This record gives sequence, C-alpha cells and structure tokens, in this order.
Amino acid sequence: MPSQPVRVLSVIAPMTQLNTPYPSTAYLTGFLRSRGVDAVQEDLALALALKLLSRDGLASVHARIATLPAAKRTPRVQAFEADYARYAATIAPTLAFLQGRDATLAHRICSRAFLPEGSRFAPLDAFEDADGSGPLAWAFGALGAQDHARHLATLYLNDIADVIREAVDPRFEFVRYAESLALSQPTFDPLADALAAPPTLVDELLRELTLAAIERHRPTLVLVSVPFPGAVYAAFRIAQAIKAIDPTIVTALGGGYVNTELRELTEPRVFEHFDYLTLDAGERPLLALLEHLDGKRSQTRLVRTFVRQDGAVKYINFVEPDVAFEDVGTPTWDGLPLDRYLSLLDMLNPMHRLWSDGRWNKLTVAHGCYWKKCSFCDVSLDYISRYDTASAQTLVNRIETIVNETGQTGFHFVDEAAPPKSLKALAAELQRRQLGISWWGNIRFEKSFTPELCQQLADSGCIAISGGLEVASDRLLTLMKKGVSVDQVARVTKGFADAGILVHAYLMYGFPTQTAQDTVDALEYVRQLFEQGCIQSGFFHRFACTVHSPVGQAPQDYGVTLQPLPPVSFAKNDIGFIDPTGTDHDALGVGLKKALYNYMHGIGLDEDVRAWFDFPVPKSRVGRNRIAKALAGA
Repeated sequence: MPSQPVRVLSVIAPMTQLNTPYPSTAYLTGFLRSRGVDAVQEDLALALALKLLSRDGLASVHARIATLPAAKRTPRVQAFEADYARYAATIAPTLAFLQGRDATLAHRICSRAFLPEGSRFAPLDAFEDADGSGPLAWAFGALGAQDHARHLATLYLNDIADVIREAVDPRFEFVRYAESLALSQPTFDPLADALAAPPTLVDELLRELTLAAIERHRPTLVLVSVPFPGAVYAAFRIAQAIKAIDPTIVTALGGGYVNTELRELTEPRVFEHFDYLTLDAGERPLLALLEHLDGKRSQTRLVRTFVRQDGAVKYINFVEPDVAFEDVGTPTWDGLPLDRYLSLLDMLNPMHRLWSDGRWNKLTVAHGCYWKKCSFCDVSLDYISRYDTASAQTLVNRIETIVNETGQTGFHFVDEAAPPKSLKALAAELQRRQLGISWWGNIRFEKSFTPELCQQLADSGCIAISGGLEVASDRLLTLMKKGVSVDQVARVTKGFADAGILVHAYLMYGFPTQTAQDTVDALEYVRQLFEQGCIQSGFFHRFACTVHSPVGQAPQDYGVTLQPLPPVSFAKNDIGFIDPTGTDHDALGVGLKKALYNYMHGIGLDEDVRAWFDFPVPKSRVGRNRIAKALAGA
C-alpha cells in the first residue's frame, strides 16, 4: 500500500497512433483532476517511435544489422545499409517537417532526390512519370507540395519500419505491434514466452523511456491503457520494467482490449506485472481503487476489478452506479507533447487521410450506442450497451476548454455512432456561440440525416463523416439488423456529399450466408455510390464473429455453426464458425480491396466489377443505374 498521497501516471502503450494521442489517458487524467487527484500522463507510443526514428535510433538499428549473418540480411536491410548515411542525414529534418516545424523542406522532399527510397516507393511508378507528371502529380496539384512531400516522407518512414521488423524485431509495427501475441490468445503462454525472452532493441528503448517517466513523475499508481491487441505486449513490457525497479508502485491495466478480450480472465501470471485489471468505463473502478489504496475502502468493495488472491484470479464487482457522462469532466492533453506528433499521409484519398494526418482533439458526443442492435457488434458490452448523453451546452463547454488548452480547433468525435439528435443540438450550440471548429465523426446512415440537417452540420464545422454500409445488400442488411437499406444509404450519403462533407463507408465481406453473388452485387452498389458522388472513401473489413455479438451468442439465427473454442484462461473474443454456403471470402477479398483502392482514386468506375477478380465470379444482378434511380426518386 502506498504510504504517501496517491500520484497517478496514465500511459499510452505502444503502438497506437503517431499523428494524435489516443484519448484514453486524456479522459482519465481530466476526470481524476476534476476529483482532486494528482494525475499526469505520458504517451510512450509516440516517445518510442521518436526514439527509434532519430539519428541515434537509426545508429542503433545499423549497429544491430552489423551483427547479423549475411543470410539474414534481406534485400530491404541491404538497401538500408547501402544508403545508411543518407538515412542518418535525413531523419531529423524529415521528422521536423512531419511535425510542422520545417515546412520549407517540402520542396527538397518533392524533388525525389533528398530522401533515400526503398521498396515502399515502388508503387509510385504506377502514379508518377519520370518528368513528375501523371496521376500522382494530378492528385496533389501544382500547389500541393506540402501534401506531396508528406506522402513521400510517410513512405520513407514505412521503409524504416520494414527494416526494423526484418533486422531488429520481427513483431514491430507502427500500429499493430506484436498483435498476434494477444489477439484472441486462449492462453498467456505466447505472451509469457515473449516477455521472458532477451529484450530486443525496441524493448530496451521502451524500458529506458518507461524508467525515465517513472523518475520524472514518481507515481504511486500507474495506469496503462491498451485499446488494441497491438498495444498489449508493450504494456506488459512497461509493467515489467516498473516492477523490476520498484515493486511497490501499483500497476493497473484497462482499456478496450481488456474490456473485450479479458472478461473471463483466470490466468494468475498476468498479476506478476499488473496488480489490478479493470473492466469497462474506467471512472467508477478508478475511484474505488483509489479509495482502496488510501485505506478508505476494503478490497471486497472494488468495482469491476480483477485481482490475484491466494494465487488465484478473483473478479470483484461491488455494484455502484457509473459516473454519468455529463459528469466525467473534460479531457486534458496537458503533459502530452502536442507539437511532436507526426502528420502522416499514407493514402492520397482526402477522406482516408484524416485518420493519420493532423492532430485531432478526440472527444465523445455520447457514451455507448443509441441503436445497439447490429448483429456483428459487441452489443452486450458496456461501451455499446450503456447509452448515456450530455447536453449540447456541456459538450460545447468541453470543446471551448480543449481549444483554449491546445490551441487547436480540429475535433474527431469517436462515438460508435453519434446520435442525430445530439449532433443537431451540438451544431446549433456551436453556431450560437460562433465557434469556428472543424469536426468529423461516425454515424449511422439513417433517414434522420436530412439534406437540411447535413447542411446545418456542415455550417457548424463538419468536414467528414463515416458510417457502416457493411454489406451493400438489403437481404444481409436486414439480417444484420442495421435498420437501413441501400437506397436509404444512397440518399443520406448524397445529402452529406452535397453539403460538402466527405463520406467514408465501412464495408464488410464474409458475413454469414453471404454468397459470391451477394459480394459481386454489393461491389456493384459500392461502384455506383462512388460514381454518383455519394461516398469518397471506404474500407472493406473481413467479418469476424465475436463471442459478445448476437452472431456469436445465437449462431443458429444466422445459419452458421460455431467452432468449439479451446480452454480459455486469457483472451477470448474471435470465434470461428462454419458457414454452409462455403464461399471463398479470402479470394473475393483481394478483388474487393483492389476495386476499392482504385475507386478511391477515381479509377475504373466505368468497368464491370467482375474485372477486379482474378477468377470467374457471377454477373451482378444490380441494374447499372440503380443508385441513380434511388437518388432521383428521393
């Protein structure tokens, strides 16, 4: 038990995003401070990336390569070695450019003579001619030097990441770092083995950064947030480093991954690294934990918390009401290096780039989902099922506070599906206060979004929206319980597009009973949505059945049979299933992604959708003008 007053350090574990902080620590730090708790935060994901992507970091990578036998030096590694002097000379100025601290470097980067170019640059040959003309030049325009340079610099960083992965740490990724060690792993063994193995260069750098943060803040409680499986390995390495230097520092693990995959945890070895694991919204469990650490609450009155007791894992849930969304306070980015995030541009599509380009203040309009019916979604979990709102006045107060703190007016609303009613009220309040912000977020394509509302949202600062079309098939949309039709999606998305708002569609393939014919028909719908200017961007996800979704809980309703899971003591989420249709979704997925990539660049919209597949597929049953007719009939 800490004897001194509790000081809380919240950390973002590698790897999440490089362009903006993941919002979990900002929310927790803001909430804890609103309750009088001494709370600070660090983004170790960004810190690790900047440590690797420095002259010293590249020198360390180069030194590790020198110890490799020739047989293990891949072509990418050999190319890096041959051009190492140029990488060492260009890394610092390139990062300064991506951080917005040296805009004039764009001209040199665009010359294609400044940066060394590895295999990530090869696809540019399809877009750019030797004289600098061609589709790539068209995409950026004569005055698009900043964006053009940011795209080239992003490819350059991806080349370096490839080298790190092939020469230093085979698990390394800028986003999905060591994801396979945690994603639906039934036992802790793979993660335990990795943690017991000799540290890689990446592990060593993360340990140095962790210890420096501990020395800087002297916390008594460290909260580690893991939103994705790709942050879990590093989270455990962080806790391992902390426990090695001071076992009295209390460590707690939470976040989206824990909330989703560790709900049935029975593995005691987890508690060699973390003293507590908390589930779902963190505010109430944290208040209970802080009272417990302060001697004001017994362990038996912890809330939604796993502990190890007498060598076994115990889940304790003293039932107390959650903190209302209206009362969770305002996120704070105090302590995070907002001028050091990297604005990356890995795709030319103007909508797609928003996820990696720009430093967005992430905020939530409401907690949970007001629809909570989609059959592929984890509707039984708190982050979906518990819907709670705040007034427009409260939301705009938060926005004003954040703008004053950060000096930045871009907001990404990270709701599962922002409610139309709340967005309308928010837009009206933003307009009433004459706040000039830019914002984007996720919605459902429902008929409440009339052209008039779309225009009001645009006038309030909305620049883009994303939403789930999933499988563009009315039969499958009904089976999914999406509550929308293809024609309705066309009309709603066109209303947004006509208001000057970019539209991104989440798409899905491989849903139960989906046939090759369904897939081809869906792609034809998607083609027409692009052709008619309804959507500007999209992404095809392969359907994965999860144990918390309606499909996972009642597979018979969807015509599939679940495959038995092995005994689970650690992570449990994805579950295999047998679909009697027998469709080869993996093969179809290649063609779908190829088509979508081209559609997002305005290419191939007049071609038969069958041309994107490398094997015979059925002819589409959808009329070539189906979407145009739906729009005309609106």
